Amino acid sequence: MKDSHGRVIDYLRLSLTDRCNFRCVYCMPEDGVCQMGHDEILRIEEIERLVHVAAGLGIRSVRLTGGEPLVRKGVVDLVRAITDIPGIENVSMTTNGVLLPAMVDDLKAAGLSRVNISLDTLDAEQFRAITRVGRLEDTLAGIDAALEAGLSPVKVNAVTVRSLNQDFLAFAKLSLDRPLHVRFIEYMPVGNAEGEGGTGWGVVDVIPSEELIKRISAEAAAAGLPALVPASRSSKPVGWGPARYFEFPGAAGTVGFISPLSRHFCGECNRLRVTADGKVRPCLFSDDEYDVRAALRAGDDAAARDVLLTALGAKPDEHHDKVGTERNMSQIGG
Repeated sequence: MKDSHGRVIDYLRLSLTDRCNFRCVYCMPEDGVCQMGHDEILRIEEIERLVHVAAGLGIRSVRLTGGEPLVRKGVVDLVRAITDIPGIENVSMTTNGVLLPAMVDDLKAAGLSRVNISLDTLDAEQFRAITRVGRLEDTLAGIDAALEAGLSPVKVNAVTVRSLNQDFLAFAKLSLDRPLHVRFIEYMPVGNAEGEGGTGWGVVDVIPSEELIKRISAEAAAAGLPALVPASRSSKPVGWGPARYFEFPGAAGTVGFISPLSRHFCGECNRLRVTADGKVRPCLFSDDEYDVRAALRAGDDAAARDVLLTALGAKPDEHHDKVGTERNMSQIGG
């Protein structure tokens, strides 16, 4: 299906829960968000029905997000059910990786094809500070488990923040020996994460991807490594997002850059988002939402279809430098 700007929309991002086993500083307050009640979030069967309706409109790829999707009871059965829906070609997930070692084999058997693992630093103390409760070794174990289970591609998503002074070359070098696809994502000041009580980060902490590419290449040269070069077609990981991929010559993986602020990719947008409480968001940076939960709860597939089409028609041509929304990322779906 196409939106009013002629873009093909075939990708649905579904948040399964606003709950998480981390408390990342840019995602939610330290004491967590006011969690949605059990009756507020979409039931498993309602999510299945929604994907059925969306597949009938042309959705082909589904990504499950959160909060942390692996804390949602019934997630393995949901993956299996979505995989079996006619028209759905790929089911993937974004996770912090902590629960993957215990669940990845079941998820893969259910039909999960790929995974994105969020990891913003390779420094254990900084990891603890960012996540407030997490341990670096647990997320690294999740990456190992995903590779060992044969999920492909396995992508590592790192939000880049100038104030953190992250070791970007160390991240990029993760792609040298294993088929890991490291993606650097420009920090987006979304929700209430900024300022007092939040991260304290702002627009000045956005590191434009072009600057970061040059920085990593310079640091690589100083370390005796070749500079990054555009990844060959055969090296690029399968996916539906807007990342630009590079590689170190001869590396097993790639290094990607996602530039929502410095290089708008709105013209390539191919997605709709659905929050855990059943609101369809045409754009991450817009607070416009369309309630599909009522139609699903009433068992009215035609009405649910109309909500999706209305949201599709409301997709903006671009976000016009708008950042910041009323919801935190854990409530929108990462």
